[in-house]
Amino acid sequence: MRRADRLFQIIQVLRRTRRPVTADAIAEELETSKRTIYRDIADLMAQRVPIRGEAGVGYVLDGGFDLPPLMLTPDEIEAAVLGAQWVAGRGDPALARAALDLIAKIGATVPEHLRPLALEPSTRAAPRWNVAPDAIDMEKVRQAIRGGHKIALTYRDEQERVSERTIWPFAVGYHETVRLIIGWCELRIDFRSFRTDRVAEAKFLEDRYPERPAMLRARYRRMLNDRMAEMGYVRPGAAP
Repeated sequence: MRRADRLFQIIQVLRRTRRPVTADAIAEELETSKRTIYRDIADLMAQRVPIRGEAGVGYVLDGGFDLPPLMLTPDEIEAAVLGAQWVAGRGDPALARAALDLIAKIGATVPEHLRPLALEPSTRAAPRWNVAPDAIDMEKVRQAIRGGHKIALTYRDEQERVSERTIWPFAVGYHETVRLIIGWCELRIDFRSFRTDRVAEAKFLEDRYPERPAMLRARYRRMLNDRMAEMGYVRPGAAP
């Protein structure tokens, strides 16, 4: 790997997470020595790239730093296009249109020699089939999540029992054949997920819920991690 490419990749590794990343982890990913990583990070800091940290602790890239737009590698272009293809086939109409627009924008803005990777991709997402139709306006659901607004649902569970729920939506889960709205349920006083095809009625409320969506997502992830730990599941790469 050329040194310029390695410096770029170090920044990319640090951009993925807000947690400190050790030189060992960076060196392993980039298949180089830890000493080389220390030298490269020192050079980046000397060029005023806002990296904080120290040897043995890890490094963090401060917020506000960014690279010029769409400096994408061939692998990144193919990953973005493949993901957009998947969304175009499984998202609601507004999200599907946005995915197709994204592919067009990538094709229009990347260098000409990389353009075929976006406009004539060699990778394809499998076509959708047997997908349960949404019984709720998913564009409005996503708007409610962005604004932190509550949704009142009339919901049928798998036993066809109907209940009235007011939820604080904070995420949408896209599975192969169904979609889930994930939120805090005021009735159950706990996190719950609701299949979009089982919604009998929905009212999008003006009421804002008291927590930020990002905080709810963080709490939900911690809950899932705790449950997996109780079951003895260890994430790949995590220390036992």
